[in-house]
Parts: sequence; structure tokens; C-alpha cells
Amino acid sequence: MEFKKLGSSSVKVTPMAFGAWAVGGWMWGGAEESAALRAIRASYDLGMTTIDTAPVYGFGRSEELVGKALQGIPRDKYQILTKYGLNWETDQGEFFFDTTDNQGKPLKVYRYSGAAKVIKECEDSLRRLKTDYIDLLQIHWSDATTPIGETMGAVAKLIEQGKVRAAGVCNYNTEQVDEALKTVKLASNQVPYSMINRGIEKDVVPQALQKGLSIVPYSPLQRGLLSGKIKPGYKFGEGDTRENNKFYTAENINRANALLQKIKPIADAHEATLSQLVINWTTRQPAMDCVLVGARDENQVKENVKALEFRLTDEELKIIDKAASEFVLADL
Repeated sequence: MEFKKLGSSSVKVTPMAFGAWAVGGWMWGGAEESAALRAIRASYDLGMTTIDTAPVYGFGRSEELVGKALQGIPRDKYQILTKYGLNWETDQGEFFFDTTDNQGKPLKVYRYSGAAKVIKECEDSLRRLKTDYIDLLQIHWSDATTPIGETMGAVAKLIEQGKVRAAGVCNYNTEQVDEALKTVKLASNQVPYSMINRGIEKDVVPQALQKGLSIVPYSPLQRGLLSGKIKPGYKFGEGDTRENNKFYTAENINRANALLQKIKPIADAHEATLSQLVINWTTRQPAMDCVLVGARDENQVKENVKALEFRLTDEELKIIDKAASEFVLADL
């Protein structure tokens, strides 16, 4: 894969990255460890050397799996993107949601990114990932209880210490990005984006293009809905939160599948799956320099990597854009 720079930083990433949320198990149902390890290693072996994870994914489990899977590989041969800012150890910060850990234990999660906590989280991530630096350290969600300048000042300190190569944000609006830029140079903004969830095109993407930031889009398949494999009545596994997601009502599943049928001839023409077509389309959108795609096992990784083995023509892109623009999400 050809590498792309994250914003104006020195960090180079693959245009598609392994999203390690699902392998952590949390909110996706259980994940078998050996399958997760093989999936991560397969990603590296197939040239998708950029891995995106976070402490909250399995409450440390995802980062530990990434560290274990990549042991023995020279550190400069892969890129680690991880996060900070979600706290389940204390009640500090802004309450976010109730959940359970992988063993079913109730937990409260808070948004908290005080300077000392940012430093501690980075140290904990370095230990779990078995590395001495992180390529991109991103705030996971904004924290209304901590000034952005304080948070970004801590990240700037970590960059000075060589523990972090570049700073990023996740789920930040344009005002928050502008505020963060007063303290630290940002490489990227990681936000949700898919063919049927394109709200960021109004302001977040134009800002990224103007300020020289990369967009790191997550959920390009809308958590599997745009794979074409989800039909009304689909049975979700235990612990899978998609069942209560607005995109997964019977009506919206039907609408998404109607969109997919409109673009299926393009997928067929390239001997590609619908998932591969959707991922390919996403990589062609402005500022989308590193598209996150999750996988639970090595077969899914192999299928995902094939998404970059063909090139859509301008005419095909127009057809897809037209079909996507006609999609309207049904209200609950």
C-alpha cells in the first residue's frame, strides 16, 4: 500500500487501517483471542501496517492484543494510533454512559482529560502496547470539565519527551479543533463517516482541508450495515449494541439495502464485494487519508485489503454519489 502523511506531521500511514475496537470484545460481543491475534498479524503481513486502538476497547484488552500480536516486528515497520480521555477508574470528569466490562461487571465511563490523567493514560498505553512511543495520540471524546489548552499542553509535553510523534483528536467539532490548534499542532480528526452518514462534509472536512489536517473516518461500513449482509430480523450476538442503534431499525436496514442494490453493478464490474466497494469509495473522498476498517479474524482482513485492488472511474464515483445522496435515514 502507498503511504499517506497524516496532516502535516511526519507520521506516514496506510490509506486503510486496522480498527481494533471489535477485537477488544466490548460492545461487539465476545472475541476469541487467537483469532484476534491472527487478524492483527494478517493486517501487518498484507501491508496494512497502521493499527488504530484505544484503552476503552475492552478496557485495555485491545491494546494488549495489539502489543502481543506485533511483538518481534521492528517498531518502525508499523504505526500505532491510540487514544486517551475516557475514564472508568474514578468518577472524575463528565459522565458519559453506563456499560459493563467484558466480564459483565457494571461500569460508569466519564470523559476526562486532565493533564495528569493524559500523562498516566499514555504511560499505561505504552506498557500495554509494549512500545516506547505512539505514532498518533488522540483525545477520544471532548471533556467539558477540562480546558482544551490544558489537555493539549499535556500532549505537547509527551511529544517533546519523544513518547508521542503526533497529536490528533476524535469526535471534535470545528470550534474545538480551532481551540486545540492554539496549543498543539494537530495531524488529524477522527470522526464517524460513511456513505449514509455524511454530516461532516458540511464543516469538519472543509476545516481539515483548510488547516492541513487528515480526516481519519471510522465506521465507513456503518458498523456492518453497508456490507449487504444485514437484513431485517438479523440476530445480534450477546453484548452487541448495534441492535439498539438508529441505523439498525428494520426500515433503515431496508433503505440501506436498497442503496446497495443501486451500486451493486459497479461492485460486480470490479469483481468486488459491496464492502470492498464502499471502503474504496470512502478512500476517494476529500481529506480521508486513513480509513478505519475493523475485522475480527484474518479472513475479514484479507477481504478488506482487497478493497484497494481496483480503482473507481470518475463516472462510477458520480453514480455512487447520486445513489448515496438519495438515501434518507428514517426517524425512530
